[in-house]
Amino acid sequence: MESAKRILVSPDSTIRDALVRIGETGLQIAAVVDADERLLGVVTDGDVRRAILGGRSLEEPVHEIMNTHPICLKAGASREEQISTFAEHQRIHRIPVVDEGGRIVGLHLAEDLLPYSTANVPVVIMAGGLGTRLRPFTDTVPKPMVAVGERPILEHTIRKLQAFGFRKIYISVNYLREVIKEHFGTGERLGVEITYLEEDERLGTAGALRLLPGGVGSPIIVMNGDILTHLNFRNLLDHFTSSATSATMCLRPYVHQIPYGVVSFDGEVLVGIDEKPQHVHFINAGIYVLDRSVLDLIPPAGFYDMPSLYQRVMDDPAKTVTVFPIHEFWIDIGNPADLETARQKVREIER
Repeated sequence: MESAKRILVSPDSTIRDALVRIGETGLQIAAVVDADERLLGVVTDGDVRRAILGGRSLEEPVHEIMNTHPICLKAGASREEQISTFAEHQRIHRIPVVDEGGRIVGLHLAEDLLPYSTANVPVVIMAGGLGTRLRPFTDTVPKPMVAVGERPILEHTIRKLQAFGFRKIYISVNYLREVIKEHFGTGERLGVEITYLEEDERLGTAGALRLLPGGVGSPIIVMNGDILTHLNFRNLLDHFTSSATSATMCLRPYVHQIPYGVVSFDGEVLVGIDEKPQHVHFINAGIYVLDRSVLDLIPPAGFYDMPSLYQRVMDDPAKTVTVFPIHEFWIDIGNPADLETARQKVREIER
């Protein structure tokens, strides 16, 4: 049982405060308590992501989004009780422990009782692009091998995946493929097992999945090779498995601010002025989770991209698609300005 001290927040704390607590502890949950540490509610990583999708500000008080009736266990509950509670509520991965007075005294973790291994979950990284917009950096190396800090973009990603327990890595390669293969080899140096999917022609982000071996497991995580992110991949996988979905697409909030006052009017009568309004859109973050069956929807030959595959899944009435917003650091390194931003972020982290 985990100590509860690290996950406590007050009801007047902001959603951002709770998010920081969730991220710092890695426990995917914050407990909202009163001054006597009596449990008022809980906020999970998923609650925050749904709040973001719903357009809520991270500066709102956390009590606005907390679950006021969380599943709890009494202190002293037997192991059998703990296991049966997790089994009964399969979408719950954290259960607060409370004493007779309702004070939170600990936290049960599903993985301590019902271990779920990520070691056999395949991850496909698309690293075959030409990187035209990043020239001259990509004249001699493929884009995922451009250095950010002391290591290539792709190595940052593989190390992050390895830290979450993923071991089976597939890398789709084409342009300057030998640079990638020589750097990573079998992956043993990084504690993973790397298999290369060698494209003799450009197949697209979905078409390259045809090269996966027939016995590959399910679900499958797929991501672009030019992304740097601090995404909690375990949370993403938990979302997918608990949603009983066919495919999940990660999203990133994109804020566009109009640099002028936007006016509204009725006929010739001015009725309002909105000074420099912000509009939030959600963009495809280039990270996906697929059920193995979805690969059957990919045409047998030719270039085929991921948006086309997702459209096919959405068009199938027997399948569902969910979304998973990324609130952690994320950047798509598409041009020199993005590269400099990523390098600056890594410098800040390494200080």
